[in-house]
Amino acid sequence: MQVMVELSLYPLAENYLTPIKSFIERLNRYEGLQVNTSATSTQVAGDYRQVMDVLGKEMQRTHEEVGQAVFVAKFLNFDKMQGNSGE
Repeated sequence: MQVMVELSLYPLAENYLTPIKSFIERLNRYEGLQVNTSATSTQVAGDYRQVMDVLGKEMQRTHEEVGQAVFVAKFLNFDKMQGNSGE
């Protein structure tokens, strides 16, 4: 199963851009993930298990390095075959 996660990160710090850029740069280093960034969020797509493992690891790292930070996420799961009716 595949998943797409749309994330927004809000570090509760004066220098908030540096942790956001660092988080996105780290996500882009993982092979097998599709990472698309816009002005307000980043979408991460790929194998469900890999995406969840990577996000858990990198979100924890962000919290440890930055301290207080808010992540807002939306999750959409889908089959590799688009249009699968689930039959």
